[in-house]
Parts: sequence; structure tokens; C-alpha cells
Amino acid sequence: MTSLFDMMDEWGPEKIVTVSDAKTGMKGVLVIDNTARGMGKGGTRMQPGVTVEEIARLARVMTWKWAGVDLFFGGAKAGIRADPTSPHKEAILRSFVRALSNEVPSEYVFGLDMGLTENDAAIIIDELGDRGAAVGTPYDLGGVPYDQLGITGYGVAEVTDEAAATIGLQGQRVAIQGFGAVGHATAARLHELGYSVVSISTAEGALHNPAGLDIPRLLAMRSRLGDGLVKEFPELAIPAGSELFVDAEIAIPAALQDVIHEGNVGGISAKLVVEGANLPTNAAAQHALRAASVTVVPDFVANAGGVVSAAFAMESRYSPFRPETDQIFTTVSHKLRENTGIVLAEAEKLDSTTHHAARSLAQGRVRRAMELRGKPLQY
Repeated sequence: MTSLFDMMDEWGPEKIVTVSDAKTGMKGVLVIDNTARGMGKGGTRMQPGVTVEEIARLARVMTWKWAGVDLFFGGAKAGIRADPTSPHKEAILRSFVRALSNEVPSEYVFGLDMGLTENDAAIIIDELGDRGAAVGTPYDLGGVPYDQLGITGYGVAEVTDEAAATIGLQGQRVAIQGFGAVGHATAARLHELGYSVVSISTAEGALHNPAGLDIPRLLAMRSRLGDGLVKEFPELAIPAGSELFVDAEIAIPAALQDVIHEGNVGGISAKLVVEGANLPTNAAAQHALRAASVTVVPDFVANAGGVVSAAFAMESRYSPFRPETDQIFTTVSHKLRENTGIVLAEAEKLDSTTHHAARSLAQGRVRRAMELRGKPLQY
């Protein structure tokens, strides 16, 4: 087991709070990574296998993601080790929220990640009696329902189009892992932009059609059948996990962590990989992709649409007015397309991986903020 001290470096984490409750069986953790540019902000996930190390990694991603899009919040993340389908979910969630009442909302504001929904954000607000305790609340409570609107996936598609235009792949075939909150919105927007989505997957299987999937039909079926939509097309079924490795010019991992690694990276036929999920490639795969002249758009650039919309939600927590969704979409498109161009150019300038280039840009912004606050790096 990794020591908590071993997780600490020059950037953070500044605070790790672990909590538990014998009555509900709740076990959870909050990691506040770096607040040099603003208070900690990041999503909360509920999964049976959540670990402190995982949440710390994701909190660090949030530090770079906020700095990468030049918005003034710091990196944080929270996790609850529990099954989100449990009939006791609400009791576990309320217990977790109560346990962090000293930190929320002064140091951390809850957001949505795997296993939590907009209704759960409403429960968080109810438990603490504070509209500012969470973002991602339902529209009827004045929230910005960015998962329902598909803003993160929209941003992934905008980034894909920008990068594709840069390397001459606009309108080409796209393989997507995932058809959930991020994947389905990515597919929808790419279809609008004229791309051919040839593969998708859900927790119940994967589909592939070399001539292109009928995305509008799949989107309609998703609203009725959820993940089970893949069972309706046995003639298009492929082994789960193979959806990123079909013939396609563009691959978008938009579901799971660590799905492209040194053991399978050679099977990627795409010339552009856009990381819609958090941490879908490891360092060895990133270097291998660069050696194969594959352009990679890092996660904290590609899926930053969620943080842009979360910034709008943060600003409107105590306002009687909802943010205009058109303004959110316009800002997501502008910021993410601009940032994609900057990162690709910086990687070429540094002759490095795009992950290194993007992180260098973000680190420079965080480092400057730390220096201005009288907290220069000491490591």
C-alpha cells in the first residue's frame, strides 16, 4: 500500500481527509491537491473499488485541468467506496457529506463523477442546507445540468475537430470507447460535424460498422434502453474492449482509465487519439504513440468542457438566475479549440509528447501563482 506521504510532492496534495461511518458502512476520501489559483474543485465518484491513490491522481489531473484552461480554481477530488446501485446509496452519500461539513463548501464544492447523478447533487445540498455545497444540481433547482446537456462530450468533439483540422483528418472515421455521459454526446456532435463514427461501447458490449453507425438511431435507443442498446444489434457486435482497435483514423477513449498501455498500444490504427476519459493512456503508451507519429490530445485538454461548465455553475450557485446555456457551449468551444492549438504547437516546439507540453503550460501557471502567494516550490 502506498504511504500517504509518498503521494506528496512539490505541488501537493495540500490535504487528504479520510472519513468512515460504521452505521452506514460509508468509507470515503477527499483530496485537495493545490489551491494556489483558487479553492479546490473537482467531481465526486462512488465506486466499489475507489482508492486513496486513485482519488489523489484525479485531484492532480484537476489541478492541471483548471490551470490548462486558465480558470481560477484548484485541483481536488472526492471518492466514496460504495456501490452506486445500492438501495442504501442515499444514506451512504448523506453520511459522507456530513463527515466533510468542515470542508464543504469553504474548501471544496461537490461535483458529479462516476456513480453520482444530478439528483445526488440535490441530496448533498439538502443535507448541508446550502445551495453552494454542490454543482451539477437539477435544472429545476437552478443548476446547470451539464451531464444532461452533454457539455463535456461536446467539448471532446470540438477538440477532436480542431486537432483533426490541424493534421488533415476532418470528417474521417472515429472509434469511441463509451456511449455514456461523455461518449454519447461526443458521438452526437461529431455526427453533426460530418464524421463517421464506426464503433461505440457500453458496459454491456461493443458495436462496429466499418461503413459508420447510425448515431441518431443509437441516441434515440439509448434514452429508452440505456447500456442495453448494444444487445439490439447482434450482427454488429464485437468483443468488449476491441472498439478502440478497429480501423479508424481517430480513436476516442471516453470511458475508462488505463485502457491504452504498453501491452496493447501497437493495436491502435488511428493517427489521432483524443482522451475523452480521465487518464486513459499511461506514460509508456504516450511515448509509443508519439514514436508512431500519432497525435494525442491529453485528457485535461480534451475533456475540459466539464470544468468550463462547472465554472459557470460555481458562479451561479447563489444566484437567482441560471447561466445561459448558449454562452456555456460557445465558451467551451472557444476555450478548448484555442487550448488544443496551443498545446499541439507547444509539443512541436518542445519536441515532446503533448502530455508533457500541456502539463508544462499548466505547471507554469500554477508555479507562478504559488510564487505570488509566497509559496515557491521547495522540493
